[in-house]
Amino acid sequence: MKLVLYLSASVMVVVCATWAYRVNYATQEAMNRVADLRGEIAAEREAIAVLTAEWEYLNRPDRLARLVKANHAALGLAELGPEQFGDVASAPFPPDPENELAGMVAGVVATKATRTGTTNATARAAARMPLARPLGETQ
Repeated sequence: MKLVLYLSASVMVVVCATWAYRVNYATQEAMNRVADLRGEIAAEREAIAVLTAEWEYLNRPDRLARLVKANHAALGLAELGPEQFGDVASAPFPPDPENELAGMVAGVVATKATRTGTTNATARAAARMPLARPLGETQ
């Protein structure tokens, strides 16, 4: 009986040691991979910083102005001045979606009223009524 107990204990010790050995090396391998990835990340961040500095150097206004003057005849370039910029108010903006929705609803109500031949006062009022008003506008 003692022999079976000693043999089973020895087998358990070997199994536990093998498991611990594998876990230890897997952990070391994962830590080495993390260190390699951190090194790659640092190298990429440095490359990004270099590229950003080069971009800023190449896009200096005085350098671009010299290039425009040197190549304006061949490329048809013109110098950029402050008078060439517009106001925000002059920029075309897309229509307000709420007003588009009001127009669609009014069109559907008017079409339905025309198709059915009804002269319902509620339908006519709904066709004229906007769904939303801009802020600050009162009735």
